[in-house]
Amino acid sequence: MTKTGFKSTAGMVALATATVAIGTGALAEEKFKVYLSLSYSGNAWQSEAANIVKALAQTAPYNELVELEEVISGTDPQAQISAYESMIDEGADAIISFPISSTALNRTIKRGCDEGVLFFMYDATVTEECAYNVSYLSAGFGENSAQALVNELSGKGKIFLSRGVPGNSVDQRHTDGAMHIFNQYPDIEVVAEYYSYWDDRTTQQETAKALTAHPDVDGVWAQAGEYGAVQAMLDAGDRLVPMTGENSAGFRLALADPEMQEKGLTGVSAGSPPAQAGYAFKLAMEILTGKRELEPMNIEYPLPWVPADTVKVCEGDSYEGACNVFPESKVPTSFVSEVLNPELLPEVNVDSALNGTPVEGATIQPLPVDVTEAGNVPGINCTRCEAPDDLYKLTKIEATVQP
Repeated sequence: MTKTGFKSTAGMVALATATVAIGTGALAEEKFKVYLSLSYSGNAWQSEAANIVKALAQTAPYNELVELEEVISGTDPQAQISAYESMIDEGADAIISFPISSTALNRTIKRGCDEGVLFFMYDATVTEECAYNVSYLSAGFGENSAQALVNELSGKGKIFLSRGVPGNSVDQRHTDGAMHIFNQYPDIEVVAEYYSYWDDRTTQQETAKALTAHPDVDGVWAQAGEYGAVQAMLDAGDRLVPMTGENSAGFRLALADPEMQEKGLTGVSAGSPPAQAGYAFKLAMEILTGKRELEPMNIEYPLPWVPADTVKVCEGDSYEGACNVFPESKVPTSFVSEVLNPELLPEVNVDSALNGTPVEGATIQPLPVDVTEAGNVPGINCTRCEAPDDLYKLTKIEATVQP
């Protein structure tokens, strides 16, 4: 494919689309070649994030402008490096990606940028300066959710840490933020720490193992897959404990269930929105089509924050009237509720998230003009940078228990 003349490092394009002669000389629009590059896959979060991008690529006018190809490379950084190299060699205009490492991919990304490829990372980040990172990493999930759990436990108790994927920048930033809070409270004891790969089933299995050794646990701090921790505790007995977790429909509905509350469940649903993938894709397309000029930067996606008393079940197939979770009759318990965003992604609905299908009659809507620049997190989204003094400041909750 012939490039369209843009330079990703300048955030500009020369043409909205390229044209090529075909047949008897008629002209036809040439589509932008965009790759959706996943590393880790296999859970609801990754599937929904990918499905949203697929649905948007099939929504007018993108359906006439984009040739989208999905590539899943797995958890080996070298495999994703090889995938990137192939995409660059095959003429990619943009690569929308969940990167498996914040540093291992940098050399290949720089090569792609030098050849005019736009790199948009979502959720996980890289430290190569020519890439765009769309994430909520600096919005404070780890520290805010940890403080919420400390507040629920009145500053003392045994807790589990249910983490994500080893070596991933998202997991590391969340855990660093959480431990910044927990370490201030000497009566909070982390008695088990395990990787659950952001998956309900794995979380259930790993939490069950931890419960065997520590049946008297007082609280659980979890990343995605948190509903599996609820199930593990119910399997072990009729007792639940305060938990903080991400955005699964099962967990969000459980937080508002009086029966679960009677068993001891309290907490907050926050965490990573799969909608970041759709936001990254739309930003990239606005650059490719000349509708936006944006230098490579770290872009912050807002942190969702849904305590139990604000859970509201939706009646339709999109988020209307401040609802924030779909009922079990519409989605599986693993469905990640923050996959939709009425402001940034009004074109898609629950069926888009589940199946990658566009909404009939929908058209792509422009994004808000302004983007929020994310804070520096050395080694995660930047290299030659310094972390702000208030890196782990609380933005969603106040400490009701003093260290």
